[in-house]
Amino acid sequence: MNMGTLIEIRDLSKVYERGKQKVEVLHHINLDIAEGEFLALMGPSGSGKTTLLNLMGGLDSPSGGSISVGGQRINQLSAGDLAKWRAANVGFVFQFYNLMPMLSAQRNVELPLLLTKLSAAQRRKNASIALQLVGLEDRGSHKPSELSGGQQQRVAIARAIVSDPTLLVCDEPTGDLDRQSAEDVLGLLRILNREHGKTIVMVTHDPKAAEYANHTLHLDKGTLVEQVVA
Repeated sequence: MNMGTLIEIRDLSKVYERGKQKVEVLHHINLDIAEGEFLALMGPSGSGKTTLLNLMGGLDSPSGGSISVGGQRINQLSAGDLAKWRAANVGFVFQFYNLMPMLSAQRNVELPLLLTKLSAAQRRKNASIALQLVGLEDRGSHKPSELSGGQQQRVAIARAIVSDPTLLVCDEPTGDLDRQSAEDVLGLLRILNREHGKTIVMVTHDPKAAEYANHTLHLDKGTLVEQVVA
């Protein structure tokens, strides 16, 4: 792995089986993503964007090729080791927030820390710091239904960063938000990238969202077709 490269993908393929039919979603992808990068993945529906994102985040396994993140060949890990690796290294941000409705913002943010050996007091402290970082320190006791969509997504981002991961993977993080809320969330991601050194890979259909990234990568029918410097 080259100095400064966080993610190294070589000859990556993904095939899904639907009955007797095999559908190749990704075709021999080769890609390096630098540490500290903010990358947008774009392309039409069905182009393989989310599949590639899930492979980088260790949520899925490739059918062929290799993925290294921080020098770790994650496609060679057992399911148990992969789960531990994800918990320690990756934060996930989804389009529909995936917050637990009966838990407060504070408790939602604490959830990833339940997998650690931190004390309850330290978990609360770390969650409070994460909420402060996303500008919601005064909303910790609120449940998701008491927050706007933009606030819920910021809680989800706080949850994603509470364990201080190296990599944030974001799947359409502004897809369910109005324009102002979307810009607030994208501005927050930019701050996490520029000021806190988080490497971010974001799937988006929105060209305005992609403008917040440093680079834009285009997929079409499972093939890498273009890489543009912003």
